Amino acid sequence: MRKKIVAGNWKMNKPLEDGLKLATEVINMVKDEVRNEALAVLCTPFTNLYSVGKLLEGSKIALGAQNCHSKDSGAYTGEISAEMLKSVGVKYVILGHSERREYFKESNQFLAEKVNTVLKNGLTPIFCCGESLDQREKGIHFDFVNSQLTESLFHLSEADFSKIVIAYEPIWAIGTGKTASSAQAQEMHEKIRTHLAGKYGKAAQETSILYGGSCNPGNAKELFACKDVDGGLIGGASLKSRDFVDIIKSF
Repeated sequence: MRKKIVAGNWKMNKPLEDGLKLATEVINMVKDEVRNEALAVLCTPFTNLYSVGKLLEGSKIALGAQNCHSKDSGAYTGEISAEMLKSVGVKYVILGHSERREYFKESNQFLAEKVNTVLKNGLTPIFCCGESLDQREKGIHFDFVNSQLTESLFHLSEADFSKIVIAYEPIWAIGTGKTASSAQAQEMHEKIRTHLAGKYGKAAQETSILYGGSCNPGNAKELFACKDVDGGLIGGASLKSRDFVDIIKSF
């Protein structure tokens, strides 16, 4: 059975004191209210990881990072390695978010290196893929997403691939208030799973595929009811404890 996951991506928000307050609220609400088996993940800024991780110990919530470098160590000023993340209790790492691809020009090949490094350190990549509005309107969105998956993941063995979580993020629906309809989300998630199955067979049926485009408490239940939608990568709504926990409760 595929794991149900709701991962909150705080992006570049929440200095330490605010982050600890938010994490504490989420921990208490999850403990008191969540009765399903969904896994919650808090992907905080680097500066919050150690302290938030300490709060999460003994809870049902996992710690996640928003990025890491492709190298194990070295002269890469300002960068963070997967080993460093592991040392502070990180379990999940977001890779290839559309903002990293757009603003920092991360290529599929570079992301393949990051995937290798994260897996080598025993962490779980949350690998992001998704198309722009222009690509969708041109009708090339399926091919574009398939190429992201192929070029960054298809070098993996089946054993390593089975450790991956996929997050589909329609770029046109991130931070815009627009959301793909449940039918659009299901269509793309099914296409992704079919493409993965072409390479990895039955392992693709066990791969969690999250939806990552303006998911909120108002649409989460409908989205999560789709056959191939296994949860969400939540941006803005993860910055409000009530909204985030309500999304977790939507399964």
